Amino acid sequence: MANPVAWFEVVGKDGKKLQEFYGGLFGWKIDANNPMNYGMTEASETGIGGGIGGSQDGSTQLTFYVAVDDLQASLDKAGKLGGKTIMEPMDVPGGPTIAMFADPEGNVVGLMKTPA
Repeated sequence: MANPVAWFEVVGKDGKKLQEFYGGLFGWKIDANNPMNYGMTEASETGIGGGIGGSQDGSTQLTFYVAVDDLQASLDKAGKLGGKTIMEPMDVPGGPTIAMFADPEGNVVGLMKTPA
């Protein structure tokens, strides 16, 4: 696959409860030992890593991220195809550079800069 899904994210009002839910449901090992209490899973041979936590504004959301070489070029292309930029490229502290767009139906998709 040219641009594989690289990360998933589930956030909601109660991050700890979501971590317990997904950990219990799927047997995922979730490590939330960080200042944001953002629970992260490890990628496996057959799956991708992801994160589960609380949202900053109390909303719920499910996002998948696609790895691309150029975030801005991908946002521009999404716009030409009928999408809309939701979040300009930003550096996550200690993490990747990400961006988000909405597809023509309003579904939000994340983009993640492909690691060098």
